[in-house]
Amino acid sequence: MDYFFISREDFRARLEKGGWAEWAEVYGNYYGTSAAFLDRALAAGEDVLLDIDVQGTRQILRMYPDCVTIFIMPPSLEALRERLEKRGTDSPEVIEKRLVSAREEMAQKDLYRHVVVNDSLPEALAELTRLVAAEAHR
Repeated sequence: MDYFFISREDFRARLEKGGWAEWAEVYGNYYGTSAAFLDRALAAGEDVLLDIDVQGTRQILRMYPDCVTIFIMPPSLEALRERLEKRGTDSPEVIEKRLVSAREEMAQKDLYRHVVVNDSLPEALAELTRLVAAEAHR
């Protein structure tokens, strides 16, 4: 929900100082989650939801080993292919790249505390909501 845009120079400077809880360079752009932002929110007792890939999850787990991780997974690669093709926003080459990436990430699902299979959006949302509520009461 919250995005903050900074210059590449500022991002690199913060990177050198260890200012990112997780970060990546994707297609020439930097993306990251501020460690200071997370620390302030967690110290205030707030829950923070991050939408990050497996690489980011590995980084977050190094800094916050007790965090709750949830992997949202398609029912199959074929189902994912169908969804991507139905969108009509990506070329066949981009879809193939995304499927290779998805296969690699799905192979690492055991890194996560929970796995939610998004076969039916209402059911997946209900499961995600249940997991978040259960973790909040732990």
